[in-house]
Amino acid sequence: MYGLPDYLDYNLKVVFVGYNPGEKSARTNHHYAGPGNQFWKLLYESGLTGRLYKPEEDSLLLNEGYGLTNLVARPSKSSSDLTDTEKRIGAELLKEKVYKYQPSIVCFLGKDIYRYYAGLSLSTPIQYGLVEGELHQGIRWIVGYNPSGRSTVPYAEKLRIFRLLNQLILSLE
Repeated sequence: MYGLPDYLDYNLKVVFVGYNPGEKSARTNHHYAGPGNQFWKLLYESGLTGRLYKPEEDSLLLNEGYGLTNLVARPSKSSSDLTDTEKRIGAELLKEKVYKYQPSIVCFLGKDIYRYYAGLSLSTPIQYGLVEGELHQGIRWIVGYNPSGRSTVPYAEKLRIFRLLNQLILSLE
Protein backbone atom coordinates (compact mmCIF):
# COMPACT_ATOMS: atom_id res chain seq x y z
CA MET A 1 0.00 0.00 0.00
CA TYR A 2 1.21 3.46 -0.87
CA GLY A 3 0.18 6.99 -0.03
CA LEU A 4 -2.58 8.83 -1.80
CA PRO A 5 -2.17 11.55 -4.38
CA ASP A 6 -2.34 15.08 -3.09
CA TYR A 7 -5.03 17.21 -4.66
CA LEU A 8 -3.48 20.65 -4.46
CA ASP A 9 -3.49 23.72 -6.65
CA TYR A 10 -3.05 27.46 -6.42
CA ASN A 11 -5.84 29.76 -5.21
CA LEU A 12 -7.70 27.12 -3.21
CA LYS A 13 -10.24 28.19 -0.62
CA VAL A 14 -9.30 25.35 1.75
CA VAL A 15 -6.77 22.58 2.01
CA PHE A 16 -7.96 19.74 4.26
CA VAL A 17 -5.14 17.93 6.03
CA GLY A 18 -5.70 14.44 7.42
CA TYR A 19 -3.31 12.38 9.54
CA ASN A 20 -2.55 9.69 6.98
CA PRO A 21 -4.44 7.35 4.67
CA GLY A 22 -6.31 4.50 6.27
CA GLU A 23 -5.99 1.03 4.83
CA LYS A 24 -9.24 1.23 2.82
CA SER A 25 -8.24 4.61 1.36
CA ALA A 26 -4.85 3.21 0.40
CA ARG A 27 -6.42 0.14 -1.25
CA THR A 28 -8.92 2.20 -3.24
CA ASN A 29 -6.53 5.14 -3.81
CA HIS A 30 -9.16 7.62 -2.60
CA HIS A 31 -9.23 9.95 0.38
CA TYR A 32 -11.61 9.29 3.30
CA ALA A 33 -12.82 5.98 1.88
CA GLY A 34 -12.84 4.07 5.16
CA PRO A 35 -16.02 2.51 6.47
CA GLY A 36 -17.95 5.04 8.46
CA ASN A 37 -15.71 7.97 7.56
CA GLN A 38 -17.85 11.09 7.81
CA PHE A 39 -15.76 13.53 5.76
CA TRP A 40 -17.94 13.53 2.63
CA LYS A 41 -21.18 13.80 4.60
CA LEU A 42 -19.75 16.66 6.68
CA LEU A 43 -18.78 18.58 3.55
CA TYR A 44 -22.28 18.29 2.18
CA GLU A 45 -24.30 18.84 5.34
CA SER A 46 -22.24 21.90 6.30
CA GLY A 47 -22.97 23.54 2.95
CA LEU A 48 -19.36 23.33 1.76
CA THR A 49 -20.51 21.32 -1.25
CA GLY A 50 -23.80 21.43 -3.11
CA ARG A 51 -24.02 17.67 -3.32
CA LEU A 52 -22.77 14.58 -1.54
CA TYR A 53 -19.50 13.47 -3.10
CA LYS A 54 -18.15 9.93 -2.96
CA PRO A 55 -14.54 9.02 -2.14
CA GLU A 56 -14.04 8.04 -5.81
CA GLU A 57 -14.71 11.68 -6.70
CA ASP A 58 -12.03 13.12 -4.42
CA SER A 59 -10.15 14.77 -7.29
CA LEU A 60 -13.30 16.75 -8.18
CA LEU A 61 -13.02 18.74 -4.96
CA LEU A 62 -10.43 20.88 -6.73
CA ASN A 63 -13.33 22.22 -8.83
CA GLU A 64 -14.98 23.37 -5.58
CA GLY A 65 -11.77 25.13 -4.50
CA TYR A 66 -10.77 22.47 -1.96
CA GLY A 67 -7.53 20.53 -1.73
CA LEU A 68 -6.65 17.29 0.06
CA THR A 69 -3.39 16.12 1.59
CA ASN A 70 -2.10 14.30 4.67
CA LEU A 71 0.46 14.90 7.37
CA VAL A 72 2.05 11.50 6.63
CA ALA A 73 1.77 9.62 3.34
CA ARG A 74 2.22 6.12 4.79
CA PRO A 75 -1.07 4.29 5.21
CA SER A 76 -1.86 2.54 8.47
CA LYS A 77 -4.74 1.05 10.39
CA SER A 78 -4.69 3.99 12.82
CA SER A 79 -2.93 7.35 13.09
CA SER A 80 -1.57 6.08 16.42
CA ASP A 81 0.66 3.76 14.34
CA LEU A 82 2.63 6.76 13.07
CA THR A 83 5.99 7.56 14.65
CA ASP A 84 6.98 10.92 16.06
CA THR A 85 9.69 11.14 13.40
CA GLU A 86 7.19 10.52 10.60
CA LYS A 87 4.94 13.27 11.95
CA ARG A 88 7.78 15.78 12.30
CA ILE A 89 9.06 15.09 8.79
CA GLY A 90 5.50 15.17 7.48
CA ALA A 91 4.93 18.57 9.10
CA GLU A 92 7.96 20.02 7.29
CA LEU A 93 6.76 18.63 3.95
CA LEU A 94 3.27 19.96 4.65
CA LYS A 95 4.69 23.44 5.32
CA GLU A 96 6.42 23.35 1.93
CA LYS A 97 3.12 22.49 0.25
CA VAL A 98 1.21 25.22 2.08
CA TYR A 99 3.88 27.83 1.33
CA LYS A 100 3.91 26.82 -2.32
CA TYR A 101 0.14 26.79 -2.95
CA GLN A 102 -0.97 29.51 -0.49
CA PRO A 103 -4.57 28.41 0.18
CA SER A 104 -6.84 30.88 1.95
CA ILE A 105 -7.49 28.39 4.78
CA VAL A 106 -5.85 25.22 6.06
CA CYS A 107 -8.17 22.87 7.94
CA PHE A 108 -6.27 20.40 10.14
CA LEU A 109 -8.50 17.38 10.75
CA GLY A 110 -7.05 16.59 14.15
CA LYS A 111 -5.31 18.46 16.97
CA ASP A 112 -2.02 16.61 16.63
CA ILE A 113 -1.77 17.51 12.95
CA TYR A 114 -1.89 21.17 13.93
CA ARG A 115 0.51 20.60 16.86
CA TYR A 116 3.15 19.09 14.61
CA TYR A 117 2.63 21.71 11.92
CA ALA A 118 2.94 24.59 14.41
CA GLY A 119 5.82 22.94 16.29
CA LEU A 120 3.91 22.81 19.57
CA SER A 121 4.51 20.31 22.34
CA LEU A 122 2.01 17.53 22.90
CA SER A 123 1.12 19.13 26.25
CA THR A 124 0.12 22.43 24.63
CA PRO A 125 -3.65 22.84 24.89
CA ILE A 126 -5.35 23.19 21.52
CA GLN A 127 -8.94 24.31 20.98
CA TYR A 128 -11.03 23.14 18.07
CA GLY A 129 -12.13 25.87 15.71
CA LEU A 130 -10.48 28.94 14.27
CA VAL A 131 -6.87 29.49 15.34
CA GLU A 132 -6.31 33.11 16.32
CA GLY A 133 -3.64 34.87 14.31
CA GLU A 134 -1.95 33.37 11.31
CA LEU A 135 1.03 31.15 10.76
CA HIS A 136 2.01 32.33 7.30
CA GLN A 137 1.17 35.26 4.99
CA GLY A 138 -2.53 35.73 5.61
CA ILE A 139 -3.48 32.05 5.62
CA ARG A 140 -6.19 31.24 8.18
CA TRP A 141 -6.16 28.04 10.24
CA ILE A 142 -8.95 25.86 11.56
CA VAL A 143 -8.53 22.80 13.75
CA GLY A 144 -11.30 20.30 13.14
CA TYR A 145 -12.10 16.86 14.43
CA ASN A 146 -10.88 13.71 12.77
CA PRO A 147 -13.80 12.56 10.56
CA SER A 148 -12.97 8.89 11.08
CA GLY A 149 -15.89 6.66 11.90
CA ARG A 150 -13.86 5.41 14.88
CA SER A 151 -13.80 8.87 16.45
CA THR A 152 -15.94 9.16 19.58
CA VAL A 153 -16.69 12.86 19.00
CA PRO A 154 -20.40 13.36 18.34
CA TYR A 155 -21.27 14.02 14.71
CA ALA A 156 -23.01 17.29 15.63
CA GLU A 157 -19.76 18.66 17.06
CA LYS A 158 -17.82 17.72 13.91
CA LEU A 159 -20.52 19.36 11.82
CA ARG A 160 -20.30 22.53 13.92
CA ILE A 161 -16.64 22.95 12.92
CA PHE A 162 -17.37 22.31 9.23
CA ARG A 163 -20.15 24.93 9.38
CA LEU A 164 -17.72 27.35 11.00
CA LEU A 165 -15.35 26.68 8.12
CA ASN A 166 -18.12 27.41 5.63
CA GLN A 167 -18.88 30.72 7.40
CA LEU A 168 -15.20 31.66 7.31
CA ILE A 169 -15.02 30.96 3.57
CA LEU A 170 -18.08 33.12 2.96
CA SER A 171 -16.58 35.96 5.02
CA LEU A 172 -13.41 35.90 2.91
CA GLU A 173 -15.21 36.09 -0.44
